[in-house]
Amino acid sequence: MQERVMVERRRSERAASSVRVKAVPVEVYSRIVGYYRPVQNWNDGKKEEFKDRKYVKL
Repeated sequence: MQERVMVERRRSERAASSVRVKAVPVEVYSRIVGYYRPVQNWNDGKKEEFKDRKYVKL
C-alpha cells in the first residue's frame, strides 16, 4: 500500500513539473513587389509560387 502511495506521489510531482506549451498561429510575412505583406492575404497564384521558392543563404 505504501509503495502505491509513493508511485502516485511521484506521478503527481511529474505532472506538476511538466511544461505546458500553448500553440499559437504564426503569421508569415514575405515580400512581393517591394513591400512586405502577410502570406495569408496573397492571391492563390502567389501562394503557390511562395511554396515553390528556393532560398539562398548569402
